[in-house]
Amino acid sequence: MAVVMDKAALEAFLVSEFPQVSDDYSIERVEEMALSVRLKVSDRHLRPGGTISGPSMFALADVGVYLAILAMIGPVALAVTTNISMDFMRKPAAGTDLIGDTRLLKLGRLLAVGDCLIRSEGSEAPVARASLTYAIPPQG
Repeated sequence: MAVVMDKAALEAFLVSEFPQVSDDYSIERVEEMALSVRLKVSDRHLRPGGTISGPSMFALADVGVYLAILAMIGPVALAVTTNISMDFMRKPAAGTDLIGDTRLLKLGRLLAVGDCLIRSEGSEAPVARASLTYAIPPQG
């Protein structure tokens, strides 16, 4: 299965369909069944204590898997998350962006399963791991 949407197409999709958050993310790489996305961390992503909030990491994992799916099937805006499980493993490094390395484990006609390993930029140690399932609307 070949990549259908490249980095430029995915970034344009984010700007047109999700302008409220498109500035928060940049796509680092797109490959068959895999994608890396960066959360450009700002003050609004922080929780008390100055660390990156869990909801911000959750959003990174969700956006990463969503974009990986779209990279393979095209711009299906109504694909939706049906399940997520997330483990928070260590505190992210202060003052750094987060990188979500995403891979699709199964891409079916109506369901997709993927995972996302989140790390602080410049570190290989994961700060969080998520497993997600998406429902894909029937394509006519």
